[in-house]
Amino acid sequence: MKERNRKTPLSKTHSLINYFTGSAGVPNGTQFVGVAVVDGVEAVYCDSSNKILESRQDWVKKVFDNDSQLLEWYKHECFNIQPSAFRARIVSLKQQFNQSEGVTRSGCEWEESTGEKFGFLKYGYNGEDFIELDLNTLSWASLKPEADTTKQSWDADRNRTKLNKVFLTDICPERLKSFLEFGNSSLQRTVPPSVSLLQKSSSSPVSCHATGFYPDRAVMFWRKDGEKVHEGVEIGDILPNDDGTFQMSVNLNVSSFTPEEWSRFDCVFQLSDVEKIIVTKLNKTLIRTNWKEKMTKEKSSNRAITVIVVLLIFILVAVAGFAFYKKKKGERLK
Repeated sequence: MKERNRKTPLSKTHSLINYFTGSAGVPNGTQFVGVAVVDGVEAVYCDSSNKILESRQDWVKKVFDNDSQLLEWYKHECFNIQPSAFRARIVSLKQQFNQSEGVTRSGCEWEESTGEKFGFLKYGYNGEDFIELDLNTLSWASLKPEADTTKQSWDADRNRTKLNKVFLTDICPERLKSFLEFGNSSLQRTVPPSVSLLQKSSSSPVSCHATGFYPDRAVMFWRKDGEKVHEGVEIGDILPNDDGTFQMSVNLNVSSFTPEEWSRFDCVFQLSDVEKIIVTKLNKTLIRTNWKEKMTKEKSSNRAITVIVVLLIFILVAVAGFAFYKKKKGERLK
């Protein structure tokens, strides 16, 4: 069973991914941290150096309260198994390639509608993919020429490969379902975005920007006369916000548009499993721009300066008039 490379935006696919990151180049020895991510949400965090394991969501605490063995498994993996395995691998790799940092990415996906399960296990070092397990052939695939020696060694250990398959295709999906049992209401919630039109300058593309939406499975595109547009369109990645929601942008090149063409375009946003779409018309009056704000500030500043100058002139005239009045009054008294 292979890892699927990309989610279908509107499919009900659930995932549990365990990331373990190790570094042998720190002063106090090896630093090792792990993160478990369920449906794109950080669920568990651990730090082997400081013996810390934290539930990052309230529903994860309920999972661990209900299944103490799962809690102990994460502690054992983070504090013992994964750091020891990393140290063993990194010793060999440092001798060959001077590698000092490594990432293990393992986990599974489960299609709710079909029941299909997909497992994956990949190792990377110093920021580059190194080797991954092919569950169809039960063999390791080199992702760099330097990994060929490691591949030959690991392919020879058939028992280890079979255990990996059992974990990735049987145990991992069941653990994923346990997380979903307690976290489904939170994970499956949908939060619509705030959509706005942005433009850096009058000659820049117009960016349709959606932020604050959840989950991260969404589609966004530009239409012309109701038809999806590809030419002159740049689609950005879905990025996380600090509050656990997400944001994304789709840019449209409007440099060659005539005034009449603007009204023919609109931006469409749709969340996964949500029928309703959010449509934003391409309208110059709705665009938020830095240059317009700058012009507005300059106009406000100019108006303020004008008011000040007028007031100063008024004060000077008043002072001069008062002085003239006092002088005339003094002459009459004489």
